[in-house]
Amino acid sequence: MRENRAFGEMMKAAREWLANRDPVDIAKKTGIAYDEETKRFSFVSLGAEIGIRYPDYEIDPCVNEWHQLVVLHYMKLADGTPLTGQWMTMGEVKDGLIRGGDFDRRCETMIRSRLSQIPEEELVRKCQELGGRITKSNADLSVRFDFLPYYPLLLKLWFADEEFPASGKLLLDTSADHYLMIEDAVSVGQIIMEALIGVF
Repeated sequence: MRENRAFGEMMKAAREWLANRDPVDIAKKTGIAYDEETKRFSFVSLGAEIGIRYPDYEIDPCVNEWHQLVVLHYMKLADGTPLTGQWMTMGEVKDGLIRGGDFDRRCETMIRSRLSQIPEEELVRKCQELGGRITKSNADLSVRFDFLPYYPLLLKLWFADEEFPASGKLLLDTSADHYLMIEDAVSVGQIIMEALIGVF
């Protein structure tokens, strides 16, 4: 109950802060489209169309509550910094040494024990259903997820062979600090991993 109340307060605070912002400025800094006629923001996240009403910032269709909070925080914090095309771990995010590093370790474990057990063809299909795009890299499988317009993540997976066990990472663009704090970055990573393998 206390956790639900705390979450509700965080949602309320985010909406109150956004209430004073110019929606056109928000659209410019976030890359989220805004239609002045319908007073509605829209973008695609994990393969699904997300709509946000202005000025109350209600999200439709209703996605996972942490997904909603991340979206509102992104709209609050985004400053329009260009993507770098360079990648970093959660542990390298500003203030991410402890929480981000913990996520990196758990993610590596889940990739090795769960994700790598999914047949490659099925895994590719799952990723693509979530809007993932297969990219070239030094990994056996590399998938980019544009979770938010200026907030991509890169999943890199090396399959097991005779010498090495499976391994992998979920990485952020090095501009990520301009869009979300570490708590939200970890939430994004968890949402993606849960969508791929279930409970993370």
